[in-house]
Amino acid sequence: MIRRPNTQRGFTLVELMIVVAIIGILAALAIYGVQRYLSNAKTGEVKTNLGRLGKDAAAAYDRELMAGTLLVANNSATASNSLCASAAAAVPTTVPKGQKIQPDPAAWNAGDKTTGWACLKFSVNSPVYYQYSYTATNPTNPATATFSATAVSDLDGDGVNSGTWSVSGGILNGRMRLTPTMTEPSDVSE
Repeated sequence: MIRRPNTQRGFTLVELMIVVAIIGILAALAIYGVQRYLSNAKTGEVKTNLGRLGKDAAAAYDRELMAGTLLVANNSATASNSLCASAAAAVPTTVPKGQKIQPDPAAWNAGDKTTGWACLKFSVNSPVYYQYSYTATNPTNPATATFSATAVSDLDGDGVNSGTWSVSGGILNGRMRLTPTMTEPSDVSE
């Protein structure tokens, strides 16, 4: 009987363990990358909407609110700029918990030409991860008027606030000014 040389070779246990370890490391990196991507996607909404809300507050201040009545000959009327007064309620009514909520479109119409969302002419027509609110302090005082727009969410749905984002502004030397950056929660990374 002639013996044939054994030409079949397999992987050693050490080689297989190295491959499994490399696959585990790559999976961990992929999971981290996907979580970071999802977090950035969710925070993109708040950055866009709060930026727009700040600009809408500035535009509302620049609108003149003089009475639409005739002036007597040789009389004048002073410009009457003011911030929109605070919105009565946040929109949506509850903080979204780990999912998007479609706000009630009527909620964005609350207020009038000098108050709330109607004054700001701000609305979001698509589902949102955040609850938005707007607060003004001394809105008709040209020396001390300020506002703050905030957004709150529970992005992971655990019942704990994921942090508060905000943008603010006020009147400085008769001109509307916005803060140069948005305030974001310290645990959110870009």
